Amino acid sequence: MQQLLSAVPDVKHVDIDLQKGEANITMEKHINTTTLQAALKDYPKYQLTEKPHEYPAHLQEEDTEPKTWLQTYKPILLIFAYILAVSAITGYTGSGFQGMVAMRVFMAGFFLVFSFFKMLDLDGFADSYAMYDVIARKIKAWGYIYAFIELLLGLAFALNIYPLLTNSITLVVMTISIIGVLKSVLNKRAIRCACLGAVFNLPMSTVTIIEDGLMIAMSAVAIFVW
Repeated sequence: MQQLLSAVPDVKHVDIDLQKGEANITMEKHINTTTLQAALKDYPKYQLTEKPHEYPAHLQEEDTEPKTWLQTYKPILLIFAYILAVSAITGYTGSGFQGMVAMRVFMAGFFLVFSFFKMLDLDGFADSYAMYDVIARKIKAWGYIYAFIELLLGLAFALNIYPLLTNSITLVVMTISIIGVLKSVLNKRAIRCACLGAVFNLPMSTVTIIEDGLMIAMSAVAIFVW
């Protein structure tokens, strides 16, 4: 374990106390915890988490109060609500509601918004994504590529260009993505979901499965209709 962590760039010294279950890491500059966790990904025996800071008792009690499900997923629920509202409004025309138009706008909004959050911290997203995605675990560069694929898919849906190709790529990419998500959720791994990049600390859960599954279902419907 010490050798693996020492091999991470900018790590100067690693001191491990197995009895206390602690690792003191000296760094030349700050390194994200996800980067250190990624160094141990091939050795599931070792798990690395941040040691909580010490706070006064009255502050510690308030800060460690567990969040409700709604509080935890509030960011992603608000994003879905806004995108859904815009999609529904756009779908209404003089001749009635156009479901396929609304679905295309929803997919455009989904990919554009989610790629935006990933672009805010590409390195952080790539580190988090490498913790569970089947491709990113082996090829870290896939995390960077994936963020740009989402951006391009969002633009393609918004401009309504090459719909068959766009939906086919969506179906393939999201199917690959959901494999790692399913494995993590079924194995009850306590890791961060990278759907909103490194901006929000959202835990991996069935919400992520629903998110990816929805994109797979929509792209499949669009291909069938096309």
